[in-house]
Amino acid sequence: MVMETRLTLRQSQRLVMTPLLQQAIQLLQLSTIELQELLQRELTENPLLEEASDEAEPPAAGPEPSHLAGQEGAEGEATAPVLDGNPAADLPFDLAQFLFDHAPDETTLVQQEEREEPSFENFVKTPVTLADHLHQQLQLAAQGPEALLIGEAIIGNLDDDGYLRATVEEIAEATGATPGRVEEVLGLVQTLDPPGVGARDLRECLLIQLRAQPEPDPLALDIVEQHFADLERCRYPEIARALKMDLERVMEAVDEIARLEPKPGRSFSAADTRYIVPDVSVVKSGDGYAIILNDEGLPRLRINAYYRSVLLHGAGDEARAYIESKLRSALWLIKSIHQRQRTLYRVTESIVRFQREFLDRGVAHMRPLTLRDVAEDIGMHESTVSRVTTNKYVETPQGLFELKHFFHSGISTGRGEVVSSLSVKQLIAGLIAQEEPARALSDQEITRALRERDLTIARRTVAKYREELGILPSHQRRVVARRRG
Repeated sequence: MVMETRLTLRQSQRLVMTPLLQQAIQLLQLSTIELQELLQRELTENPLLEEASDEAEPPAAGPEPSHLAGQEGAEGEATAPVLDGNPAADLPFDLAQFLFDHAPDETTLVQQEEREEPSFENFVKTPVTLADHLHQQLQLAAQGPEALLIGEAIIGNLDDDGYLRATVEEIAEATGATPGRVEEVLGLVQTLDPPGVGARDLRECLLIQLRAQPEPDPLALDIVEQHFADLERCRYPEIARALKMDLERVMEAVDEIARLEPKPGRSFSAADTRYIVPDVSVVKSGDGYAIILNDEGLPRLRINAYYRSVLLHGAGDEARAYIESKLRSALWLIKSIHQRQRTLYRVTESIVRFQREFLDRGVAHMRPLTLRDVAEDIGMHESTVSRVTTNKYVETPQGLFELKHFFHSGISTGRGEVVSSLSVKQLIAGLIAQEEPARALSDQEITRALRERDLTIARRTVAKYREELGILPSHQRRVVARRRG
């Protein structure tokens, strides 16, 4: 076998993810608010980008050199503009339309209506946290600075549900107090509002609440103190035999325990205020629907006239290289935004075509839809459709929905039709809403009821949909109905 070195030429294709291409893909996934933040950051970092005003843009100084304008080729096609003899071939669009067109409205691909809007923060009050609520009470209840110090350490180690997540020994070491003294102050904290706060486990939390009642049920206290494991596993007959009580009397005590709050700090948990700004609106227009992209709050971008003039009328090599680099970045950003808006429009337009029945008549008429269906309809890849529907919201006559909301699997009916899984969930919720409180429908009974509607679904699928709807199993619904009765 002869070993030799040789040169060969091989032609192949491959996809190279350049930073500019990665930026274009990233823009597809951004919501309107995230896009606004990104554009503001780019305006700060790239001097060639500026926000256009409503006033007319003054023309750049000096005449435009004719050798820089796009020339008509032999076959009638416009050639790429040339900068110092170097064609801008690495740009995927015509550079001339951005450099030499002085009409600002034509070069602006993101529009904004400038008007003052009230800040949402003006309508949101500062919530009172559990720690603040307890600190106010501790200031009045603590006897001396030592008790106040220990109490603040205890409150600082409570979780959002109001449970103590540090041991007495850890708090004693941190405050320099004895464990016995920490136990005394912990007892004081456990008397504060809300009842049950400062407990170390669920059993202690329930006992604190029962003992705080003016006339606590002694049987309920016995069950929590001595038979808590059986209570957790709903072994009520075993509890009745152990306490030598009637099962009915035990169930009364269990109902009393069930009315207690297992998470005392829940009412003070500050839910994060989340504002949803629709990225696109679908509005009824005659017999059809109009699609309106939300450009509000997005700055109007254009190329800075000064740097454009410097590039056209001479600059040093170093300055020219810098300006050209920033120019490519700015133009690619503008083009990517335009492509993002266009893709979002086309995807929404396709969804409207597929889900016309939903827009006209409501959730019960949602049809099955997959990413592939929309991708084939508009001639794009599934991954592009997935990215453009991520974190995007659409305002429709039926309400505000995430674009992902319209994609659901389908279930075949006995008539050969396909029904959306969302419609099936609504049917299940309707059946449960109409059931008799004392006789809750089991998953098997719901399965039979759906089969009567020509929907053949497995019982485990019904159970899965019920859990996704946040509906309790039948035996737990019966217990809740009995308590309310």
